[in-house]
Amino acid sequence: MDISIFLAKFWGWYLLIFFFILSLNPKRIKQIFTDLNDEKFLIISSFLAIIIGLLNIQFHNIWELSYKLIITGIGWASLFIGLALFIVPKPTVSWLALINVKLVQVIYMLLFFTGLLLLNIAYGVLIL
Repeated sequence: MDISIFLAKFWGWYLLIFFFILSLNPKRIKQIFTDLNDEKFLIISSFLAIIIGLLNIQFHNIWELSYKLIITGIGWASLFIGLALFIVPKPTVSWLALINVKLVQVIYMLLFFTGLLLLNIAYGVLIL
């Protein structure tokens, strides 16, 4: 299986599942930001984001104007957010909270439509 298709399936399902969890249980969002104030949770979260970002980038660092750019962008975003959470945790948590509060509906829709787009490409359900 092509690594791009594999990652399109992985990130597509991940984004859809995350969208539905946050939509059906919005208390999780507040819980995540509350937990980011706990140093142990913050360190584990930042390490996971760094590892996921590095793995994504090592296996898929393709900068062409297609769905592959979305997958590469997710990897780089994960790496940068993980590094920021590890290096400067308090400003990063404040910045993430501010973005989430101001753009929560846009972020939800981006999660949903990006997940649908990636799954559509991976499984070839619709022709776009």
